[in-house]
Amino acid sequence: MFSDEAVPASLIERLIAVAHSAPSEANRQPWRFVAVNDPALKREIRLAAEAEERENYGHRFPPDWLEALAPLGTNADKPFLEISPWLVVPFRIDWEEIDGRRVQNYYPAESIGIAAGMFLMACHQVGLATLTHTSSPMKFLREILGRPANEKPYLLIPVGYPAPDCTVPDLPKKPVSEVFAVEPAAVTDHLVVMALARFALAYPHARARRCRRRRPRPGTQNGRRSLSYPLQSPAF
Repeated sequence: MFSDEAVPASLIERLIAVAHSAPSEANRQPWRFVAVNDPALKREIRLAAEAEERENYGHRFPPDWLEALAPLGTNADKPFLEISPWLVVPFRIDWEEIDGRRVQNYYPAESIGIAAGMFLMACHQVGLATLTHTSSPMKFLREILGRPANEKPYLLIPVGYPAPDCTVPDLPKKPVSEVFAVEPAAVTDHLVVMALARFALAYPHARARRCRRRRPRPGTQNGRRSLSYPLQSPAF
């Protein structure tokens, strides 16, 4: 699946910068992205992951789960954890110590889920292949990577260029009509917008408070946040 062709660390950092721009509850940014390219460390992660997966496939997974996985042909062997040039591990931060006190983060799972999705999409936009590995439990990642107790591994993502002979499995998706719905509330919202527009035409002097034109800050364009580079690099 993966080529062992090198991927520059600077590119991985920029992709994480894209993920780091994700929204989060109260802007707490409850995530840490740890990138690994050391062969010995990747080997250690692979062995630990395969040990957990052997337990999963042999004892932990119920029959229904194994039946659902059967068409995909997955098993406990994870060679891609060594072949791919990078392993990126997003960690969820449930709480932090700020000014000597423990501060809770809100909706950390939802926040890091958005950030991780943005990271995956950014990788694909630059031609990199990814895989979302979710061996459970994943506490071995915190131990191997020396992360503190308040950080919980969320995903294990191999990142690299696709191998020349890589093939993409044909995994059909449900029709969009099955996953998309428009509720009557959407019609109501439309009517409200139309009513406000008519009000503005009828009362042209009823204007909202003017917004002053502010001087753009660094990293913005015309006062709006820009995703163009260079972005401030997040901590690895």
